[in-house]
Amino acid sequence: MSGWEDPSSTAMTILDPRDGAVVGTVESASRTEVHEAVRGARAACETWRRTAPAERGALLTRAAEAVEEHSHDLAVLNLRETGRPVEEAEGGIAAAAATLRQYAELGPLHRGHRLLGDYGAVDYSIAEPYGVAALFTPWNDPVAVAAGLIGAALVTGNTVLHKPSERCPHLGRLLGEILGPVFPEGVMTTVLGGPEVGELLAAHRGIGVVAHVGSTASGRDISQSAVVTGAHVIRENGGKDPLLVDAGVDPSWAASQAALGAFANSGQICTSVERIYVHREVADAFLSELAARARQLNQTRAMAPLVDRRLRRTVAAQVDAAIQGGARRLEGGRVPPGPGAHYPATVLADCTPTMEVMVEETFGPVAPVMVVDSFDDGLAAAATGRYGLASTVLTPDLTHAQRAAAELPVGTVKVNAVFGGAPGGSAQPRGDSGSGFGYGPELLDEFTRVKVVHWAEGMGG
Repeated sequence: MSGWEDPSSTAMTILDPRDGAVVGTVESASRTEVHEAVRGARAACETWRRTAPAERGALLTRAAEAVEEHSHDLAVLNLRETGRPVEEAEGGIAAAAATLRQYAELGPLHRGHRLLGDYGAVDYSIAEPYGVAALFTPWNDPVAVAAGLIGAALVTGNTVLHKPSERCPHLGRLLGEILGPVFPEGVMTTVLGGPEVGELLAAHRGIGVVAHVGSTASGRDISQSAVVTGAHVIRENGGKDPLLVDAGVDPSWAASQAALGAFANSGQICTSVERIYVHREVADAFLSELAARARQLNQTRAMAPLVDRRLRRTVAAQVDAAIQGGARRLEGGRVPPGPGAHYPATVLADCTPTMEVMVEETFGPVAPVMVVDSFDDGLAAAATGRYGLASTVLTPDLTHAQRAAAELPVGTVKVNAVFGGAPGGSAQPRGDSGSGFGYGPELLDEFTRVKVVHWAEGMGG
């Protein structure tokens, strides 16, 4: 396995996706440094797991305050490394602080259960930490996602090794410098590096639980490593989330929802709308409105760039292949000249089920549309594919909404809104989109394992 080669000579040079300027270079952790980080986290485990949950929660609250104090610095690095506007980045950072506070409150309430056994005996279950948690977080909402995993892992008594995405290592390093000193030595450690460092961590037998938010390919590799090590794995990976637009909806409203779902954060959200099935009754008006909204974004240059040119090449290749295969470009779809990694909001009509842009994750500002003759046809098409993260249905028909909720094989079904939901919501993705709860109170269960105790009445003799 290449991950066991020493990556000490590997450096990560990051370019600003807005103009291609060099942000800086960060050295990857060496093999020795990775092993030392695991050793330090294991050494800190016993004391940390014995720390009162309320005390662990109090430290998480302090961590939330520290994140808020450095919000602007984190947001500026987020902009420089990923292109996300400062205002949006600060929104993600505020969500991160709120999530840390949420787990600070939930952690002390996490408990086992009394079990009904023989009369006179005592039977109960205990939730225990796994030990060392290796957390792999993405670049598209780097602080908020990291805070959720870090908070749930720490408050349940695990120590943490956090590997942020190699696409935003400066941001990951700063977050580690903010959070690490809040906790005792070895409890919260940041490990920087690319795929080689990730492989070292995932394959290390000192890791008890691995949480990964990122690509399906990386998640699959991590799962294969865990088969050997025995680590518990939590994954939220890629998606190809469908949007089903039913007959009877207002086409303008539906187009506004589609534009939000497909173009927010330049389409770089795990639950972005990535394929659209629109009923023929409203298709023409819907497509006209959606193209107009994309055109306005492009004319006003309101779209942030993609994270880098490597992702832009993937997005452009899918769009070009669709057009060559007969899709009709209503807006966008061309790589703009100049520096950076910009790509326009793009609307494609006349797409077919086998086009890559309708099958594989795009992760860019592309809205591929296929017209269907009935709600049944749209529902059947939306239910296809190897991913199972989320789906949205826009419909005035209660029965259709209920059918979508019952029949779509995904972790989250959204009715009449592409984004939103209760703050404690937690779903289990399906298929190649991952496994395990990634958010909410249930994430505390993912970071603990259950021990059952049977305490008999007799004393022997």
